[in-house]
Amino acid sequence: MDSTRKEDDPASLPSDSVRGSNQSGVRAHNERLVLSLVRQFGPLPKAEIARLTGLSAQTVSVIMRALEKEGLLQKGEPVRGKVGQPSVPMSLAREGAFFLGLKVGRRSLDLLLTDFHGHVEGRVHLPHRYPTPDGAVTFANGAIAQLLGQLSPEHRDRVAGLGISIPFRLWDWAKPLGLPTTEMEAWRDRKIADELAENWAFPVYLRNDGSAACGAELVFGDQSKPRDFLYFFVGFFVGGGLVIDNTVFTGHSGNAAAVASIPIGIKGTKVSQLVDVASIYTLERLVTDAGGDSGMIWDNPTQWDLPDGVLDAWMSRAADGLAYAILSASCLIDFQSVVIDGWLPDPVRAALVARTARRLNEIKVPGIEVPDLRQGSIGRDARALGAASLPLSDKFLVDRNAFLKG
Repeated sequence: MDSTRKEDDPASLPSDSVRGSNQSGVRAHNERLVLSLVRQFGPLPKAEIARLTGLSAQTVSVIMRALEKEGLLQKGEPVRGKVGQPSVPMSLAREGAFFLGLKVGRRSLDLLLTDFHGHVEGRVHLPHRYPTPDGAVTFANGAIAQLLGQLSPEHRDRVAGLGISIPFRLWDWAKPLGLPTTEMEAWRDRKIADELAENWAFPVYLRNDGSAACGAELVFGDQSKPRDFLYFFVGFFVGGGLVIDNTVFTGHSGNAAAVASIPIGIKGTKVSQLVDVASIYTLERLVTDAGGDSGMIWDNPTQWDLPDGVLDAWMSRAADGLAYAILSASCLIDFQSVVIDGWLPDPVRAALVARTARRLNEIKVPGIEVPDLRQGSIGRDARALGAASLPLSDKFLVDRNAFLKG
């Protein structure tokens, strides 16, 4: 069996009642359904799970005993004070499963090890001038061995897979990296997921970095978001993802919501795109032109010390571009919400969201409803965590095609 998967359809987390089946032939679905509900809503007693799913109390008891025996669920403290027996909430066992997430970025490589809750248990970071296939594979193999070496033998057996978050068509983006086109051509014919899968016993998954970051927001982020939202991640290049009915939509090529390419201005045959104004590489250039050190942007994503006026100038253009892109996208899909996250210090992200919201309120476009705008809840780790969410979703959560109507 091929252990490499190009992941196009991640888990969907139900935000309201979903229906299970009491037929014995769909136990795997029902177990995933229970795990998905507990992940979204937190610890739940058996009676509440039965109510949400429509499964019989007996079926739920059997499922939850099995999941507890496998080490995927654990009992909480009994809740007393009501008529009858006290209810016992069940929650995800932190050490029930572990996941690896590799981010291949334009300025760095990151590998994370997460537990079943999505908490980062280990991290390996390597900055670089630009990514190469050989460099990414060598880094990943070494970092995986390092992080697995920190686990006990029992926990190593619970590593469910490796997800890879990577910009698609890297060879198209040599110029913004300041490189000759030939320097990135090696990416055209290399399949690093296949190469890594040859070295490890667990499955390997691959997703566009923008969609992966969006998946992290969906799986690990604030669960109060609407079922449909557009997502932006401001990294070296701005990227994004699209969530429809609680599912990341990636399209037939896996590159849906390629927000970096959205035209925000056309003059003759010259097209300005969102990537030209809302990407950190444009901030790099402004910092360098002002005599500053652009390297500190990547060295410390929690706090930036930039030359006077540079950040404000960049943020003003970025907010304009984001507002234009949001309004354009809203003409096609009636989003309830837009989420903006990125490799940004928290105050910078908050300021960028606020400026974008002001621009959306200032610009009048008849015929559309301006969506709610909010900050992302993951931050700089969104792409790597999104990669780690791929094996989690594939092995333990339900997706929209697995829902059974009762």
